[in-house]
Amino acid sequence: MVWLIIKYLLTSAVVVTVSELAKWSDKIGGLVAALPLVTLLALIWLQLENQSQAKIANHAWYTFWYVVPTLPMFLAFPVLLPRIGFWATLLSCIAIAIVCFVVFAMIVRRFGIELM
Repeated sequence: MVWLIIKYLLTSAVVVTVSELAKWSDKIGGLVAALPLVTLLALIWLQLENQSQAKIANHAWYTFWYVVPTLPMFLAFPVLLPRIGFWATLLSCIAIAIVCFVVFAMIVRRFGIELM
């Protein structure tokens, strides 16, 4: 139980750090948010919990493929925000990410990569 609490505290500290840095500097906040800190922490947690190398490698592999279709969402957000407001933009970007993911998954399936 203590280990789980430590994992929660360290992982949530990353999110809080990013939001605090973003208040101070948009560029630095964005840079730190773009770093794969959560993924790196997850890989560390898997290693420390004695997961197999195959499990750890698969996590990294699928993380790569799941990141790609989310990228259009980050381009759409600053375009939509001044036009439709925060909450509508957030919902629209979630929808964009879902559509991009489904389309992307169908495309990469042709190359033997199963994401769904």
